Amino acid sequence: MSSMISMQNVTKIYENGALGLKDFSIEIEKGEFVFVVGSSGSGKSTFIRTLLKEIEPTTGEVYIDNTRLSKLKRKKVPYLRRKIGCVFQDFRLLPSKTVYENVAFAMQVIEASNRSIRRSVPQTLALVGLHKKASAYPDQLSGGEKQRVAIARAVINKPPILIADEPTGNLDPETAWGIMEVLREINSRGTTVVMATHAKEIVNEMKKRVIHLDNGVLVSDIAEGGYDDEI
Repeated sequence: MSSMISMQNVTKIYENGALGLKDFSIEIEKGEFVFVVGSSGSGKSTFIRTLLKEIEPTTGEVYIDNTRLSKLKRKKVPYLRRKIGCVFQDFRLLPSKTVYENVAFAMQVIEASNRSIRRSVPQTLALVGLHKKASAYPDQLSGGEKQRVAIARAVINKPPILIADEPTGNLDPETAWGIMEVLREINSRGTTVVMATHAKEIVNEMKKRVIHLDNGVLVSDIAEGGYDDEI
């Protein structure tokens, strides 16, 4: 099995009886850029939380980079999550730390050397276009700049997978496109990008693989799709 992400017949039924995913199977290869679309309650969040092993499927198997999650011991979960960078709609920056410190913190958590941090943080800030903002604090940044910091923090340790959950949801269209250019550049360097979104214009313009969920069911999976494409 060579897929970076593999879900095999995954069903998730929550304790209240709500259906998260139903007999869901997908293969995502290394280096792909995949949009996950669908209305609220379609299963996008369940899909992402299952990949992160935040929730367990009721039935079925999930593999991340050939690791079978159902067999993964709890103490190994943090190591799994090092393979997955995450970017969220609400940025989740540390307000008392500078841009540089927010990004460096992700390296400190994995006990990277100070020398490695000093080398990698400026490079990553340059990648996201924020090398001149290193000493700024989050409350001095625009929404787009905050999201760029969040992306830098997510990719600083070079995870093979980047999950972006509605990363442009709070941004105006022009700023959103700037974020997409950053994600496209990260993808071009070999990172697998999975992005859950409601942004129809972005999905339609970029012509990447589009996975469409509805009530936990995979409705369509189109290689160069649009937001409203059906089977």
